[in-house]
Amino acid sequence: MAAARQRGPRGSAVLELPRKPRLVCVEYPGLVRDVGAMLRTLGGEQGVSRIYADPAKRLELYFRPKDPYCHPVCANRFPTSTMLLRVTRRSRKKQQLDPKEQIQPEVQLEMEILGIVTTVYKFQGMSDFQYLAMHSGPDGKQTSMYDKVLMLKPEKEEFFNKDLPLYIPPPIFSRLDTPVDYFYRPDIQHREGYNNPQVSGENLIGLSRARRPHNAIFVNFDDEEIPTKPLDAAVQNWKKVCTNPVDKKVEEELRKLFEVRPVWSRNAVKANISVHPDKLKVLLPYLAYYMLTGPWRSLWVRFGYDPRKHPEAKIYQVLDFRIRCGMKYGYAATDMPVKAKRSTYNYSLPITVKKQGSHTVSVHDLKQGLGSAGTSGAKKPPSSRYKLKESVYIFREGALPPYRQMFYQLCDLNVESLQKIIHRNDGTESECTERDGWCLAKTSDDLRDSMSLMIKQIIRSTRPALFSNTTSSEDGKEQLAYESGEDEDDEEEEEEDFKPSDGSENEMETEILDYV
Repeated sequence: MAAARQRGPRGSAVLELPRKPRLVCVEYPGLVRDVGAMLRTLGGEQGVSRIYADPAKRLELYFRPKDPYCHPVCANRFPTSTMLLRVTRRSRKKQQLDPKEQIQPEVQLEMEILGIVTTVYKFQGMSDFQYLAMHSGPDGKQTSMYDKVLMLKPEKEEFFNKDLPLYIPPPIFSRLDTPVDYFYRPDIQHREGYNNPQVSGENLIGLSRARRPHNAIFVNFDDEEIPTKPLDAAVQNWKKVCTNPVDKKVEEELRKLFEVRPVWSRNAVKANISVHPDKLKVLLPYLAYYMLTGPWRSLWVRFGYDPRKHPEAKIYQVLDFRIRCGMKYGYAATDMPVKAKRSTYNYSLPITVKKQGSHTVSVHDLKQGLGSAGTSGAKKPPSSRYKLKESVYIFREGALPPYRQMFYQLCDLNVESLQKIIHRNDGTESECTERDGWCLAKTSDDLRDSMSLMIKQIIRSTRPALFSNTTSSEDGKEQLAYESGEDEDDEEEEEEDFKPSDGSENEMETEILDYV
């Protein structure tokens, strides 16, 4: 550091520019009288350091840091190249000999560069709406509910059984904190005598996007008839894409799968056949129809096969299994050893990084052999380039599922005790219901209870610290090693253009969106 004195009213000073320290500037939107209180609104020094370590994060300011319902104001991060100066003004009065003479005091200015500012946070957005935990009584009097809805210490059962007004505010009210110009257009001025046309299907603009041209047939559990052949458009679609011997081989492999087993999930097909996902979207409607509701929902069924008429089809029913979390199960949501594919807990005001868009594949690309053969520069062998691991559709004892929510077919639960639950009524099936299919009532609940107990035992044996009080919070956040449908993080995989999908996508959402 260096200090210099100004040589005159208009003089200049030469200062030495230090390389360190490098500083971070926060343009605080308020008058700071207490630095400690100001830092608490920003999350403290640790909170600011944590945000600064991630360039994609925005700095959040809570004007009421002790209020859990306070919505923050967000600051944007900008690079800058400025300096922090300390200017000291010293004045010295001269001795006055003549009382009538006015003598100006001698002023000295000293400057010092304290550091270089490389990053600045600016609060440019508007504050979100704030909703206090208050209740308005019949007389209009406002009553605070903080002592009733916030549990600041361990409470007895009476605390949870109290009759309280419903207070469930949303996490945020406004998703954007900057004004947006919608560019509304004025109404069209028509000539006199013009009448608006009648609303009909021909001139009505739909609110949803256009139907995707994969031509899948959807069947509900209540539908009386099932399709015996694909739509003509689905046949033409596949013939247009199937242009090389590899595609014909994939078609034959999928036909054989449906001959051995008439009902398949898309993940199970991906784990048994190496085919590009975009080609699979065209091939499946060519060989099978899709069940929307009932015990075979989200599954592909071979044309002409009606599982509602065959009691042996109960082994193909779907089980929606979700790993249970909570302190009564021995671990909280933050200590869950299986990662979530997406979570609302990670969402706040726009402070997250946008995901990169997936690479779209055109029909021309598919014709050029983006099937299981792939490109010439691919590192994986053609037989397994697009294959997923078996864990994405098979449940085994002693292994954790790759994701918290899984869709299993009952025949893919490779545990003897679970199969006994499924086959309890073999030979006595009398009715196929929409909830339980050909199984006994509440079979799905019994399976989930047994599977949850197995998973708890796995976690207990692998991470006993979660079930003891002596463990630290850091130990509880380590991730378990588990099988996944994702690619391995090796250099060879990163060089490939295509990345197979994560094996446990919610098929009830993603598959329907692919075809509707």
